[in-house]
Amino acid sequence: MVAPGTAVREGLDAIVQGRLGALICIGDSDELSFLYSGGIRLDIDYTPALLYQVAKMDGAIILSANATKICWANVQLMPDPTILSLETGTRHRTAERVAKQTDALVIAVSASRDVVSLYLDGAKYILEEIPVVLAKANQALATLDKYRTRLDQVSTRLTALEFEGGVTLHDVLTVLQRAELVTRMAVEIERYIVELGTEGRLIEMQLEETMVGVAADKAALVHDYLAEPSEESFALVLDQLARLPHQDLLDFGRLAEVLGYDRKLNTLDHPVSPRGFRILSRIPRLPKLVIQAIVREFGGLEEILAATDAELEAVEGVGDMRAKDIREGLRRLQEINLVDRYLQT
Repeated sequence: MVAPGTAVREGLDAIVQGRLGALICIGDSDELSFLYSGGIRLDIDYTPALLYQVAKMDGAIILSANATKICWANVQLMPDPTILSLETGTRHRTAERVAKQTDALVIAVSASRDVVSLYLDGAKYILEEIPVVLAKANQALATLDKYRTRLDQVSTRLTALEFEGGVTLHDVLTVLQRAELVTRMAVEIERYIVELGTEGRLIEMQLEETMVGVAADKAALVHDYLAEPSEESFALVLDQLARLPHQDLLDFGRLAEVLGYDRKLNTLDHPVSPRGFRILSRIPRLPKLVIQAIVREFGGLEEILAATDAELEAVEGVGDMRAKDIREGLRRLQEINLVDRYLQT
């Protein structure tokens, strides 16, 4: 709502540049009315120029919940004085208490320090200047790019081991850990993109390109190596992964436990076999339902690779043409993977 490119941000920038202070509440005017003392009822359409003009008065400004109308100006807000506030200035203390007492977004602009503070549900956030946020976003993108390169390396190695039948739990957890780290870094960058508003389009395009296939590959990996597969446990594992503290994400014992294995297992020596979701999902134009049917029929990647054309064709949804496409796709994946491994070494 206050990102660059929005009408509210334009009005805030004008107030900051004019070295004015302001207290702005964005919410339902009727629900906030019990806090009002005095003020001028306006009910006029919002424009950045009008916001700047009414900010010249001392009191608070009330905007409608969607910030399309200036409802009140020069209002003295009277929040509950018993609500704890760690702020020192009167304006900021009032802003914090109103945000805690209501559902409104409260914005306090400091006249002396040119600082814009946002208050919502007891949380405080200080708006940073666009160049600062852009620099942070670009730095995070560079780090994400390195993380993605490393993910691709360990993923390529895992694919080779899956075709060779030599996968250990350690190999699986390495890829899972890297995929989750990449996902978390992307979430951080998404927060910068929101704050950048119209200035963040280029960052968003770079992020989308970097993240292609990561979520689908991570989901297929969990499907492949879940100790006790079911849709409920699959959803639970993805949820647990997302909630894991960073320290636990670096602990392979904890990661193994999330997938349903014994925490005390020696992951380097424990062999595991893929069910085939991950490899089959890389074959173009192969629907998820068909992949599920193939895995259900054969049980594992080794059995799928050993299946005859007739056995593949017999699976529901496969047929003659698709069986050939699957065979060709698997052969091509093996060849591409060999080339990728050669290039990485």
